[in-house]
Amino acid sequence: QVQLVESGGGLVQAGHSLRLSCVASGRTFSLSNMGWFRQAPGKEREFVAAITWGGSITDYADSVKGRFTISRDNAKNTVYLQMNSLKPEDTAVYYCAADRRLLGHDLSRSEADFSSWGQGTQVTVSS
Repeated sequence: QVQLVESGGGLVQAGHSLRLSCVASGRTFSLSNMGWFRQAPGKEREFVAAITWGGSITDYADSVKGRFTISRDNAKNTVYLQMNSLKPEDTAVYYCAADRRLLGHDLSRSEADFSSWGQGTQVTVSS
């Protein structure tokens, strides 16, 4: 199991940027695909972005493609989500998660494939 702690959330105006960080503890981080999900008030949690264990392949929800970038630094046990051109509809609690499969070759968008979750960090975008 990987323990995850997110940070970097906050209140920003529309059009501005934030970078979320997720620090992992545990020896399997560098072998795990990682994902970011978000949950807005009154809505179900949804997929945002994912990255393979080596960092070579990424996947994004259509709603964030071209604005958000997921990356990772395995030496620092950290995965990042750079969020640019933020919109009020990006307001949500953002969670990072570790895929239960080690050395996975394909990226998943399903919560069921992610076994470890952080506590979440709030992002609020004002108009």
